This record gives sequence, structure tokens and C-alpha cells, in this order.
Amino acid sequence: MIILGLDPGLGTTGWGVIRKEGNRLSHIDNGEIETDAKMPLASRLVLLDEKLRAVLDHFRPDYAAVEEVFVNKNPQSTLKLGQARGVVLLGAARNHTPVTEYAARLVKKSVVGIGKAEKEQVQAMLRILLPGLKLAGPDAADALAVAITHAHHIRG
Repeated sequence: MIILGLDPGLGTTGWGVIRKEGNRLSHIDNGEIETDAKMPLASRLVLLDEKLRAVLDHFRPDYAAVEEVFVNKNPQSTLKLGQARGVVLLGAARNHTPVTEYAARLVKKSVVGIGKAEKEQVQAMLRILLPGLKLAGPDAADALAVAITHAHHIRG
């Protein structure tokens, strides 16, 4: 089965695609969708939707897994993150891809074994779990971690 992990953000949305065959995981691809902060909000959301649709169409995942939103100290940032998450959730649902959401703490615990793991620890474990991995960036790493979390929580 093919699993698409997503780490939504208005500035950068990370994505990572893995294959699960029994207990074996393998890396397919990963990347980051970036939008320009100088663009109007609506244009940034359209761009995110278009680029995510291309990823969904190319990989045709069986499942999508999305990191749950956390609350920022800045309400404006939280609102923008929520809008980007809405685009990501809608995009996967429109593609008839079942979507599951996971808390960041559960993602870290699933990948590293510790819910308060640092980003560097997560990335180090990703390289162990997915040999030969070349990360597109930190948001892509987070997305792959979400995909792996989903792989650990589903049957098949």
C-alpha cells in the first residue's frame, strides 16, 4: 500500500510517500510545496492546492496521513496554518483518499520512541528506517514521519 504523509503549512507544506508491504517500509519520494509570502492569501492557497493535486495524481496513495494542528502563540499564524490544513484535507478527500490525522507527540513516539523527541532525532531515525533517504527538507521529514506513523497504526 502507498501512504502519503503531509505536514501542512502555508509557507511550506511537506509531503512524503512510502510503501508498506507487510512489516517492510520503503521510501518512494518526498518534497516540499512552497508559497511566496508576498502573494495574496487566496493565491497561495490555490497554489498549494494545485501542487498537492499533482502529488496526489502522480503517486495515487491508498491513504493520507496529516499532522494535527498545534496552537501557536500568534493567532494570525494559527489561522493561516488552519487554512493550509483545510486545503490539504480537502485535496486528499477530493481525491477519494482516506485521511487520518496524528498528533505531533504521537508521530515522534511512533518514529523515535519518545514523544518529546527533537527534530534531529526524528530525521536520524528516518534515515535508519528508510535507507538511502535523501530529504527535501525539514517539512518533508515531518511528512515522512507522519506517513510512518500511519503505517504503524493500520493493518495490512
